[in-house]
Parts: sequence; C-alpha cells; structure tokens
Amino acid sequence: MIKLAKKSDKTAKTKGKKKCPECGSTNLFWDRNRGEIMCQNCGFVIDSGLIDFTQEWREFDYEQVEARRRVGSPLTYTRHDKGLSTKIGKAGDLYKLSSGERRRFYRLKKWQTRISTAIERNLKFALAELRRVSSYLSIPKSVEEESARIYRMAAEKGLVRGRSMESVVAGALYAACRRQGFPRTLDEISNAFPLDKKEIGKTYRFICRELGIRILPTSPTDYINRFASELKLSPQTVSKSIEILNKASQKEITSGKGPMGIAAASLYVASLLTGEKRTQREVAEVAGVTEVTIRNRYKELLDKLSLDSDIKKLKVSEAS
Repeated sequence: MIKLAKKSDKTAKTKGKKKCPECGSTNLFWDRNRGEIMCQNCGFVIDSGLIDFTQEWREFDYEQVEARRRVGSPLTYTRHDKGLSTKIGKAGDLYKLSSGERRRFYRLKKWQTRISTAIERNLKFALAELRRVSSYLSIPKSVEEESARIYRMAAEKGLVRGRSMESVVAGALYAACRRQGFPRTLDEISNAFPLDKKEIGKTYRFICRELGIRILPTSPTDYINRFASELKLSPQTVSKSIEILNKASQKEITSGKGPMGIAAASLYVASLLTGEKRTQREVAEVAGVTEVTIRNRYKELLDKLSLDSDIKKLKVSEAS
C-alpha cells in the first residue's frame, strides 16, 4: 500500500545538495502531508507523489479509519476509469440553495456522466459484461483483471471496430484464462455469451496475433483437479492420474491429442486402479467430450503404458 506522508511532520528540511531548478536555492522543504518537495524562496514544487516508507498508523475504530486513511481504493482494470474518477452524489442541503444554484448542481451532475470519449463508453459497457460473465463462470479476480487489461489494450488499438463487443470480451477472457493456466473451455465461455464458439476462437486468435500475446498449448494436468472435484474423487486418485499423465507425456502419447480427452481418460484409468469407479458416461459429461474419445484414449494408455496387467489383477481380486 502506498503511503504518502505523516500528518504529524507537516514540513521538514530536506537533506543533500538538491537545488531548485527555478531559482537555484537550496532552501527546500519537504511537505510530508502532501508528499511534495518545494522551494521556500519561490514556492516551486520540485517533486511530488513521494512515498512514505515509515510504519503505517494503527486504527482501532471506524472514526480512526476515516481520519487516518491516507490512500484510496487500489487501481483496477475492471473499471473503465480504473476506479479513480469521482461522482457528484446527492446533496442534503439543496433546500438552502437558490433555484438557480440548484439547477446548476443538477446540470453538473448530468453532464459529468455524459462527458466521455468513445473508448470510455465502450469500456464502460464491455467491462460490465466482463464482470457479469466472470461471476457466472466463477473466474478468479486475477484472471478477470488480466482479461480486462487485454480488452483495454484491444480497444485502445482499435481492434473492437467492426466486431461485436461480446466477441472481443469473450476472446479476451479466453486468452486470459489460457495465459493464467485457469481451465475454461470455449464451450463454457460460448454458453455464457449468445455466441458461437467458432466466432470466439476466431476473435481470440486475432487478438493474440495483433497484440503479440504468446500463449503456450494447454496441458492436460490443468484440467485434472477440476474434473476430479466434480467427480468427487480422492487426492489419491488425482495423484495417480497425474502420474499416468507424466508417463504418457514422456512417451509422447499426449502429443496431438485433445488435452481434455487425455485428462478425462487418465482420470478414468486412475479411478479403476484406486477402486473409485466412475463410468465413462460420468467422466465424459464432466469433461465435455464424447464416450468414444475416452474409450480411444483409454485403450492407448493401457497399451502404451502396459496397464493391462494392473487392470486384470484388479478385476481378479474383485471377483475373488
């Protein structure tokens, strides 16, 4: 948290040989309350926005919080103004003003909301939609911030022009999820928007190309914990599944395969080995793939990792 200054030491003489660039005087003062260094002779402000690295004040009740607060809310990309703008609220003593002053007050309040650029208006509606979708998909705050930053860069570069606002928001959100390693598929994002996943994928690739965003391919291990949580599998099964995936990666079985399909198949095999059986249909519904995909990946894992013997021993022990 940035701390500007202590109120107790309002002014203090600066140390060193710093000179005023206007008059050349070394008679400088450091206003700790404002976080500024100024010249005593001519009043020129030499430096501003200085950070106070001393200990923060303690607060024990609400009045002390209000009296001792030295900073505002943190900056956020999820607001069109980054959370810095002010707002003319309701005045409680309007009845004390004349009719002309009241009209002036309401006119100022109205025009404060109207005066904005085209980019600001676009960001205002787009980021509101982004917050809605992030809440619907349970997106973490860090991923939401990254997606808002990507959309802001796209809007400032003019990439939104000629495309629907929703498609650019969806593309930025998917890019942020891929960049932060948070597993969300195109199908899930397209369900949150009235858009086709092909359109979202096309806009996502366009944004990444124009903004120079480099995103690595998705790893099957990114989906393991999420699928296991929905299937209510134990940590032992999760560890076994990750172990199977590591062996498959070393033998290059996962290359060229869909990450969700191979992750679902490894979980299915691990559930059989640990005795927490789940049907192929249950795993397929959670992973968003077909049962045929799981069967194909399942057979490949058994053949190339020599897991047939372990499955047969398990079936024999259960039969006996």
